[in-house]
Amino acid sequence: MKIAFSTSGSDLNAPLDSRFGRAPKFLIYELESGSFEVIDNQQNLNAAQGAGIQSAETVVRSGAKSLVSGHCGPKAFRVLAAGGVKVYPSVATTVAAALEKFKAGELKEASGADVQGHW
Repeated sequence: MKIAFSTSGSDLNAPLDSRFGRAPKFLIYELESGSFEVIDNQQNLNAAQGAGIQSAETVVRSGAKSLVSGHCGPKAFRVLAAGGVKVYPSVATTVAAALEKFKAGELKEASGADVQGHW
């Protein structure tokens, strides 16, 4: 299973980004093999609108079935849910720390957005 993490870095020690739609990158971690790839999300950093929707579409296209991020707005949450991606909010400081919490079952699945749009 693939898990997407919002981040500004390119490895597991990178910080977990608290803003999903405007995260500079997504680290897509393959749980079974322990491998990962990094997807650039620079086009959404300064988008006037639609950053969350476009970022959510990127995550869905990656094949991830779960997303770990700090916060997720309503439009992005709807796109992720429609694409079969479960959202797990986390305040972990790094991708590695968030991954460990995910593996340990310590993250609670979100039932909806936790911030308003354009946060």
